[in-house]
Amino acid sequence: MDEDVGTEPEHVPAGSPADLDTLRAEAVRLRRGVRQGHPDDVATLCRHHPDAGRDPAGLRSLSLRDAQFAVARSHGSPSWRALVAEVGTQPVPEGLIDRWAGARLNNEVWDLLDDGLGPDSAPSDRDLALFGAYASLRHWLDAGTAANAARGEHLVSRTATAVGLTAVGLVHANRCLDLVTAEPEAMADWDLPLAHEALARALAAEGDPEGGRRHRTAAVEALDGIADAGDRAMVERELARPPWFGVD
Repeated sequence: MDEDVGTEPEHVPAGSPADLDTLRAEAVRLRRGVRQGHPDDVATLCRHHPDAGRDPAGLRSLSLRDAQFAVARSHGSPSWRALVAEVGTQPVPEGLIDRWAGARLNNEVWDLLDDGLGPDSAPSDRDLALFGAYASLRHWLDAGTAANAARGEHLVSRTATAVGLTAVGLVHANRCLDLVTAEPEAMADWDLPLAHEALARALAAEGDPEGGRRHRTAAVEALDGIADAGDRAMVERELARPPWFGVD
């Protein structure tokens, strides 16, 4: 959907998590995340802009205007222009800072993982990713849902496992699966296969290939529960992403 960006108000509260720079950055990150196939971002787009999320092929070429429209709807505005007009006049809602920070950190960490983060990466990148994953989870625990918490645990597990902290990765993978199975009604249909995927990697990295294969098989079997073809394709791509630590 084409959405007129409109004009900006002269007064924007400096440092507010709802200022224009933040909102623009949120739209850019959403667009990038959708194009890269991150399930959280695709779910956000489909929830707030279902027309744009209906065509899986179109997700890879999502326009900035469509991303801006989804961001506007996520903030309760009917359009990007309306959101821009509201920025300088409305107080920051409770929890917005945590939700904004949780999403921003989540996307930054996934960018590092997408770039091949591993035990041989620069120490600064390893630290940035691990601290960012923990910080994102902390913000979601304050202001997110049970699904956000599970996805935060998934991100910490994937990050810790990637940088070689396999025991830490295993702890958080188990927490992720526990949350997903404890509150299935609060989850998206793609949370279960991704929970098994994280646990499979962590077990394999910790030297338990049998457990890794068992949970990888469970992840593949759980794909049948994903209703949307685009969501399923994105989880399949994640399952195909290395490393699998010897589990084929």
